[in-house]
Amino acid sequence: MPFRPDPVERRARALTDLRLGVPVVLGQDKGALVLAAETAGPDRLADLRKMGGAPVLAITGRRATTLRARAYDGDLARVALPADADCGWLRAVADPAGDLNTPMKGPLKTLRDGSAETHRAAIALVKAARLLPAALVLPLEDAAGFAAANELTRLDLPLPPALTPAYAPVAAARLPMEAAEKGRLHVFRPGDGGEEHYAVEIGKPLRDTAPLVRLHSACFTGDVLGSLKCDCGPQLHAALDQMGEAGEGVLLYLNQEGRGIGLANKMRAYSLQDQGFDTVEANHRLGFEDDERDFRIGAEILKRLGFSRIRLLTNNPNKVARMNEAGIEVEERVPLKVGRGLHNHHYLATKAAKSGHLL
Repeated sequence: MPFRPDPVERRARALTDLRLGVPVVLGQDKGALVLAAETAGPDRLADLRKMGGAPVLAITGRRATTLRARAYDGDLARVALPADADCGWLRAVADPAGDLNTPMKGPLKTLRDGSAETHRAAIALVKAARLLPAALVLPLEDAAGFAAANELTRLDLPLPPALTPAYAPVAAARLPMEAAEKGRLHVFRPGDGGEEHYAVEIGKPLRDTAPLVRLHSACFTGDVLGSLKCDCGPQLHAALDQMGEAGEGVLLYLNQEGRGIGLANKMRAYSLQDQGFDTVEANHRLGFEDDERDFRIGAEILKRLGFSRIRLLTNNPNKVARMNEAGIEVEERVPLKVGRGLHNHHYLATKAAKSGHLL
């Protein structure tokens, strides 16, 4: 069948289904039905219960630590679903927003026997869909047959390793800016149907040199609204100004909001910060790691532009290491210390103390 989706296309479809509250199927023979906890509706939950079996709620080890649940699988915990669990209970376990108001959610019984491979894949998918990292998982004896009978998207197990898709340039045009009149904006589109990313080229940097480069992760609140909670907006404009003064440079604007967890989850983290948790603690309570970004995207785009050596504008040594590992030689780390103020000094102190930023 010439129009049958390939594995990359099926994965992209699965992410959309999960965001819509539609279940997806993992596996060929023995597999599982997977439903994102955040988008699970009462009708779908009722249908899942009618199927029998023993559904579990897979949560990350980070979230399990917050809930005082035993994570026998290390990086995740498989929580047995109580008989009276409804969508409100699912959301309460998945979302830490109400932890202080409703601290008693358990005791949570977690499983220790059997494989957690399917549950690990389920969490990886809901994370990729920018949803809360919690998923309902129901074992299936004939996964392929069930998916076909119910017209559900199915993915084979094990899921392939997280690879950076190929990025193709789709459009470019001259863009005069305040920082530099000689600017050009390139749009790159990934082969997996994901979000596009942008490269702002200042002047005409030679490809056999090491130009100033900034890997800037999108920050709607800081870049657009001028939020004082972070230093992103000032860093964006300071980087462009330095490139304008130098007469050349490349700023990559990568759509990895909130260190890769998405704007909705970033706002959830902000809400937790208002309760007294720092930025790293907030991410952990949500079930995420400190930083979920993929810096290989930036390396791929730089290679497509023809660069192999750069001077990187960053305070984050991890970016330097990731670029070198991805085949982009960082000849120099150029500090970018701007934007400290009354509302973000604790945030910047946490980045320095817990994330190794040189501030």
